[in-house]
Amino acid sequence: MAKYESRSLRNVTIVGHGGTGKTTLCESFLFVSGKTERPGRVDEGSSSFDYEPEEQRKHISITAATGFVDWEKHKINLVDTPGDSNFAFDTRSCLRVADAAVILVDAVSGVEFQTQKVWEYADRYKLPRIIFINRMDRERADFSKALESIKTRIQKVTPIFLPIGAEESFKGVVDLVAMKACFFEGPKGGYKTVDIPADLKDEAESLRETMMEDIAESDESLMEKYLEDGEISVEDMKNGLKAGVLSGSIVPVICGSALKHIGITPLLDVIVRYLPSPVDRGHAVGRKPGTEDIEERLPDETAPFSAYVFKTIADPYAGRLTLFRVYSGTLKSDTPVYNSTRKTSERFGNLFYLEGKNQKPAELLIPGDIAAVAKLKEAVTGDTLCAEKFPVIYEKVEPPPAVMSFAIEPKARGDEEKIVSSILRLSEEDPTLTFVRNEETKEMILSGMGQVHIEVNVEKMRRKFGVEVILKQPKVPYRETIKGKTNVQGRYKKQSGGRGQFGDCWIDIEPMPRGEGFLFEDKIVGGVIPQQYRPAVEKGIVEAMADGVIAGYPVVDIKVSLVDGSYHTVDSSEMAFKIAGSMAFKKGIMDCQPILLEPIVNIEIEIPDEYMGDVIGDLNSRRGKVLGMDSKGPHQIIKAQVPLAEILKYAPDLTSMTSGRGTFTYSHSHYEEVPAHLAEKIIAESKKEEA
Repeated sequence: MAKYESRSLRNVTIVGHGGTGKTTLCESFLFVSGKTERPGRVDEGSSSFDYEPEEQRKHISITAATGFVDWEKHKINLVDTPGDSNFAFDTRSCLRVADAAVILVDAVSGVEFQTQKVWEYADRYKLPRIIFINRMDRERADFSKALESIKTRIQKVTPIFLPIGAEESFKGVVDLVAMKACFFEGPKGGYKTVDIPADLKDEAESLRETMMEDIAESDESLMEKYLEDGEISVEDMKNGLKAGVLSGSIVPVICGSALKHIGITPLLDVIVRYLPSPVDRGHAVGRKPGTEDIEERLPDETAPFSAYVFKTIADPYAGRLTLFRVYSGTLKSDTPVYNSTRKTSERFGNLFYLEGKNQKPAELLIPGDIAAVAKLKEAVTGDTLCAEKFPVIYEKVEPPPAVMSFAIEPKARGDEEKIVSSILRLSEEDPTLTFVRNEETKEMILSGMGQVHIEVNVEKMRRKFGVEVILKQPKVPYRETIKGKTNVQGRYKKQSGGRGQFGDCWIDIEPMPRGEGFLFEDKIVGGVIPQQYRPAVEKGIVEAMADGVIAGYPVVDIKVSLVDGSYHTVDSSEMAFKIAGSMAFKKGIMDCQPILLEPIVNIEIEIPDEYMGDVIGDLNSRRGKVLGMDSKGPHQIIKAQVPLAEILKYAPDLTSMTSGRGTFTYSHSHYEEVPAHLAEKIIAESKKEEA
């Protein structure tokens, strides 16, 4: 493999809504550049980027994959990302280490929701970007409509190519800088350059005039030339475009068909010519460990080594694969490296470049390189690796909170430990996957970004670790409490020959304010119950509270006072008073108007304006209370409170309501009384389950 300098590298993340052809574009890059003899096909399951069996079966990307091509003495590192919102964290992590983004827009559908989200991610990292309007060969493809949707839903952009034809008649592009037509011919995206067809000349000249204005506006010296001469030279246009793309003031738009390899050669030329190298992007900014002091690292081979881990792959055979991007210095195999995030040292084994699932050995990594290493013990996604004497920590991408949960049960008895270990391995690969054991409901809970996300990871668990599980809707952690007061006796007496058991106590039970928990007060005066037996009464009550009285849920927000009782000098014991306390509580609680409480969550829903009515109406039907609304660009954020029981399947429902354009997060708020008609059903179901 040829050796490159950092100036000759281009780190490009391919992003866009699901189904816009990102993986097909990456395959076309490999084919057109001569890297492969035959392009892989997503629909045939032969793509080298979608190599996971789950991806091949579903025909979608569910995990980011890397590859690279050599083009015009440059190395273009490609990162193909998922377009499904279930896997958006992977896309964000990849944009974190990119120097630029190629954003795909479907020529038929225009800008869709996830395209807007990845645009926001790219804004977050101040990434230069270009837009590729793909699938110009498809039925109903319309370059003008797609361009208008970009301008309406995202921002002003600058077309630098114009399509020649559309749908079946799409056969080339007009290069607005060179003012030449490129007609594509042959299987590998080759083309011949000719004069612009007469029927396109006026449109091409109009778009070129707009392009020159955009370029001139981004640079004062070019603006002077443009105002004086009425135009800008081709060389000035190229230089102005590069400067404008780097500053973010210009977003070029080109078009083509990844499937038919039309427009791919010009796209590769644009990536090399206009997108920045790691050197153009300048220093990486981190902080000194243990402080908030800024630490900068130049993309220079002589600088101390530093890198950021952006992805981890759990492989049951090869062990953990760690993908990272080098920001400064150099790295060779068999080198000790310091993990400044975890304050541990590790020795790197063999370094390699990943092309899909294939590994290519790497002798020396330089700033800008994207590479991988196997079997690191500590490093996970988001960690910073560096030279121990020159530590730095780079900002990590925080995983979003989970929005959907399932209770999981093993299909085979005794697989509980296997479930735990396999999910821990998968969560190293995907930090948005979380696993807890709910002590209240006695369930194992697997949470993630949606139903597809959970199902894909369950498939991976079966394939990679041989563990099969059943997914169920999780139980809602209801609670029980009371509205009334009572004074009640608990008396336990047992005589069976020899020493007997005797415990006798009187307790007051009363409600406490919501959220106060449990309070036990010892109000015994004198020695009617000896001091050593009184804690046993409390223990019996606490154990009885854990199992509830009306539906088996824990009792909360009550005060119990031990006020009277009696004992036997021989037969009394801690166990007898514990049983007496439990008996008193179970008997007395039924006289205190016991009720059922349900968890209420705070929910924030982000949606486009047009779905406001549907979403608010749906929230009302779920017993939700809208607390307020905020604007965020073209979107509205609805803030509400809703019972947890009503949103266990909200993720797919919101997707359906908003055509995939809505997102939400939620967090626990408090507990409220369950309406009587619903409480009756919950209690009946609980008793049926217990029976």
